[in-house]
Amino acid sequence: MWTHFEPVHAVTYFHPRARAAYEAVGLRGYWRGYFAGRAAPLGAVDAPPVIAAFFSFAPPMVARALPAVWRLATPQEALRARLTGAVQALAEFTYELPEAHLVEAAELLEEAAGQVETAGRVLGAVNAALPRGEYPLARLWQAATTLREHRGDGHVGALVTTGLSPVEVIAWRCRVDQSREFHQRARGWTDQEWAAAEEGLVEKGWLTADRAPTAHGTATFRAVEEATDRAAVGPWRALGTERTARLRELLEPISTRCRTVIPPQSPIGLPAQRSAAAAG
Repeated sequence: MWTHFEPVHAVTYFHPRARAAYEAVGLRGYWRGYFAGRAAPLGAVDAPPVIAAFFSFAPPMVARALPAVWRLATPQEALRARLTGAVQALAEFTYELPEAHLVEAAELLEEAAGQVETAGRVLGAVNAALPRGEYPLARLWQAATTLREHRGDGHVGALVTTGLSPVEVIAWRCRVDQSREFHQRARGWTDQEWAAAEEGLVEKGWLTADRAPTAHGTATFRAVEEATDRAAVGPWRALGTERTARLRELLEPISTRCRTVIPPQSPIGLPAQRSAAAAG
């Protein structure tokens, strides 16, 4: 289900209309819009809670944006901008779908999002507490965002149990299946911090001396992914097998269109898209 609702949320990061909406309220530059929009449900916070909740960013990168962005736009303005931009993006992708399709998808996704367990999940909780959208696409996007941040909170919790630092997690993934050139820059870590992270991974048994992933590292990260899934399954159990399958069917054409603006290399980590028949 994550592969179906994550692209709906992700238009806020990649669609030109989403970026234009942030710029319209004074948040010029990609990272100002990103940090203001994603952190806005928390209120006018300083950098430390965002460093903790977002997990993977170098602290100086976050501190360059927060709290300075709140002098450009209030959290309320940032929230309106992110929803406006997301809805405009989704409208572009869904104009050929019947209204009844969008309404049903929004209602089912909202019902799932209404079942999230918020204890210990800060970003999931603050998004779940936002007012319900007025129109189907607003409701669809907000529900996808609540579920996405809820799952992300659980993933961070699972990562913390490994004893790895954020930069060590990213450095390890880049020795497995990701690009260091992209991810190091996107998350703001220095060469010195990256080198120290790889040394730490060797010492902790996640990488060999020649920087290859170990069986221990691979197995432990697989356990992290399994724990993330377990922590995120509650809404789908509540929705039930048949209605979850129906929602997946409804989200399929929306998600497919949304994926067209997500670049091949992104920190989101979506797997290659499969057809509904293959996924079933």
